[in-house]
Amino acid sequence: MGLLKKWIVGLLVLILVAGVSAGSLGDAEAAVKKTEIMVSAAASLQDSLDKIAVQYEQQHPEIKLVFNYGASGTLQKQIEQGAPADVFFSAGDKQMKALVDKGLIGQHKMLLKNQLVVVVPSDSNTKLTTLTDLTGQPFRKIALGQPESVPAGQYAQQSLTAKKVWDTLQGKLVFAKDVRQVLSYVETGNADAGFVYKTDALTSKKVKIALTVGEHVHKTIHYPAGVVKDSRHQAEATAFYRYVQTSAASSVFSSYGFQLAQ
Repeated sequence: MGLLKKWIVGLLVLILVAGVSAGSLGDAEAAVKKTEIMVSAAASLQDSLDKIAVQYEQQHPEIKLVFNYGASGTLQKQIEQGAPADVFFSAGDKQMKALVDKGLIGQHKMLLKNQLVVVVPSDSNTKLTTLTDLTGQPFRKIALGQPESVPAGQYAQQSLTAKKVWDTLQGKLVFAKDVRQVLSYVETGNADAGFVYKTDALTSKKVKIALTVGEHVHKTIHYPAGVVKDSRHQAEATAFYRYVQTSAASSVFSSYGFQLAQ
């Protein structure tokens, strides 16, 4: 009878282990079945897109959104060189147009607008009423994105050139890889002022907006979105591209300070 009991217990253990293994295998298979969509997006969109991703994945459990944030020009070059990407969000028309002209982007649309601002540390008492004030002694280091690859840096260059102080400020300028690095420089005191988008400024309590740059001194700040033609998941990429145009996504963008493109 003792042997019979041991045999029964052993059999039950084997059944239990087999059941757990089968369940684990089923979970693993379910995870594997998720389709990953690679989204290359301007760094200034990180907060809003991360929030939208949570909403989208809750509604589409079969989708996993993977984000590659950076300067729009850098992302453009990556796509041109064949880096994996399904959807592209740019912080400027120039980068999107370059990819469209090369036949690398299919469906695309102007999605959002933004504003260029100058931020200073939140505890700064320095006043800034016009861009020409940046030539003053209180502003020893001024951060902006590399104009060659960062749209915000291009807009800053256009603005300073229009005010005829671009050449004068050369010795003060500190160049960054994207707007989030500019923001970090100002937050940490490594720059006395920096050019970022209004949406970036609103994400930090360590900086404050000292000046909103008038749109008449730089090109309009547009954020286009598009589907990469070489995407291996065209249907899924297109579905997400359409979702960011819905009222649900628009409300998130608006909550972070973006303006909706008309």
